[in-house]
Amino acid sequence: MKILTFTIILLAMFFKLAHANPQIKEPNVSGQFYTADAKELSKQIDFFLHQAQTDISSKPIDIMIVPHAGYVYSGAVAAHGFKAVSKHKYNTIVILAPSHFYGFNGVSIWEKGGFKTPLGVAHVDHDFAAQLIESHSDFTFDPKAFEKEHSLEVEIPFIQKLFSHAKIVPVVFGQPSIEVLKEFAIQLNKIIANRDDVLVVVSTDLSHYHDDAFARKMDQRSMEAVKDIKPKVIFEECQKRTMEMCGCTPVVAALFLAQQRGIKEGEILKYANSGAINAEMGRVVGYTSIIFPKEGRPSTKEVTLTMKQKKSLMDIANQTFHSFVKGGEVPRIQETDSRLLSKDEGAFVTIHKNGRLRGCMGNIIGGRVPLCYLVREMAVTAASRDPRFKPVSEDELAICDVEVSVLSKPRTIKDVNEIELGKHGVIISQGKRSGVFLPQVADSTGWSKDEFLAELCSQKAGLSRDCWKDPKTKIEIFSAQVFSEHDITAE
Repeated sequence: MKILTFTIILLAMFFKLAHANPQIKEPNVSGQFYTADAKELSKQIDFFLHQAQTDISSKPIDIMIVPHAGYVYSGAVAAHGFKAVSKHKYNTIVILAPSHFYGFNGVSIWEKGGFKTPLGVAHVDHDFAAQLIESHSDFTFDPKAFEKEHSLEVEIPFIQKLFSHAKIVPVVFGQPSIEVLKEFAIQLNKIIANRDDVLVVVSTDLSHYHDDAFARKMDQRSMEAVKDIKPKVIFEECQKRTMEMCGCTPVVAALFLAQQRGIKEGEILKYANSGAINAEMGRVVGYTSIIFPKEGRPSTKEVTLTMKQKKSLMDIANQTFHSFVKGGEVPRIQETDSRLLSKDEGAFVTIHKNGRLRGCMGNIIGGRVPLCYLVREMAVTAASRDPRFKPVSEDELAICDVEVSVLSKPRTIKDVNEIELGKHGVIISQGKRSGVFLPQVADSTGWSKDEFLAELCSQKAGLSRDCWKDPKTKIEIFSAQVFSEHDITAE
């Protein structure tokens, strides 16, 4: 009897092992990088998504870059990217991640089975993975690349929350050559083909363990290169350590893919570093979320300036305003921040006296001079050349304050329903006549959209009040980041 019982037990164990899936990957960092409690993890992700200050994209997103540190550090940044893509339907999500622990020169693709997290098992799209493995000799399945790796795993709970029916294609990059990365992009593009239900999620952090000021400067250069889709520049500079991304190789592969798919530009949604969490400003790690919508440029891209950058522009505007009004002198600028030296944005400077408009001048379209010089120039013109007002006198300085608006590049629209009052500035033009209202005009007046457009047509462009309904009228929208000295001190 004992022998029979023992035999049954052995057979049961054998049956269980025979039917278990050996390729269900157990989590590496559950309980470390994120909570191991399913309910708490679900609530935490919901909180991150709710708090993320970004719009849900109306355009399909092909590629997204998000960070992979512990959720307490980078979860809020990652949520910006995931929230932006959350309303689209994806059946296959390809996750491109770097190898932190296992050295190899190729690309490792998990071929079948699934990845387990506290939220369940994310199943692998084995047909997609098999096609990718078969497409090149450097693309293989090496389980050692996944044994300790966290960079891929931490993206999966977000995917499970937002796209519960999607299958994943887990990919870990070693240190392949740039030629192999380009070939990976070519083959991935062929497999995706005309499908619009495939999302490529790229996992990377930015610079590691520099002081806050240095890190922000380096990270800004890196993000701009990513946004502008410069894979060769990023690969070379990461080799020289003049840029830092632990996910350099998957980022480069993804940018080659963006080129393959005709994407012209990415959109930076959020940047932060670990110093905001642990206050260790001498040793920070940088995080970003960047999306790559189809059809080139995103719709009305948001302007993103750090608090330090806003303060620099505010100082330039204030110092110029006071110096020019007092003695006609324009101070010199010694600026090294590449973001403030860019020529991408336009800018307005607005002067208020006892809360009422006293002058406002600007340049809607960038490209002529760097942003910091444009702000200086507009501070002078707002104080002295606004045709609606006399030049500001020295005895008015004490009761005047300055506001700066940094503008995104305008985008032509066909439907005024795209205008969001308080968020979008609007330009109306017909023939040689044109007018512009900044986004804050809607907030200060309380106008409806029809009133806003009618006043813009008549008051600013000198056209009929209903010219915005005329098909011959060109309507453009832009976003703006608006700040005053009070806003900066309040933050």
